[in-house]
Amino acid sequence: MAGFRQIDGELCFGIYNANKKFNRFYQHVLASYGLTYPQYAVMLVLWNHAPITVRELGAYVDLDSGTLTPLLKRLQKNGWVTKSRSTKDERVVNINITDYAKKMEKEIYAHVNQCFEILGMSRSQIDEALKVINAVSNQLDNVDVQKITEVD
Repeated sequence: MAGFRQIDGELCFGIYNANKKFNRFYQHVLASYGLTYPQYAVMLVLWNHAPITVRELGAYVDLDSGTLTPLLKRLQKNGWVTKSRSTKDERVVNINITDYAKKMEKEIYAHVNQCFEILGMSRSQIDEALKVINAVSNQLDNVDVQKITEVD
């Protein structure tokens, strides 16, 4: 029908489709380490910022505690992280990485980088794609939701 947009011309579908494919890509990349992509994203933050509170971690990865808590329990069960209550405020849970996680960091980074070489994208292509994706994400962060609901 004339006037209707095709799905392959929609930015949202392109991002959605790429996200699904990246999830499958990372599923294969991380399988030998027993990590899911969300767990890997959490580990990326922890490798750079641990020890950190659950709240701070959630802000980095944009996950609420209801999603983050079971993910952290699995990471703890599998020997990647430790959890402890703050001595100052028992409501605050601190997350730290284990010696095993510290030991695995370089190996996992090397493996992920090798897989990106297999993907066939240069560092400059990855950087350019990331710049565009971050611009879209930042624009979405700044959308006035009130204006969306007022559209006729």
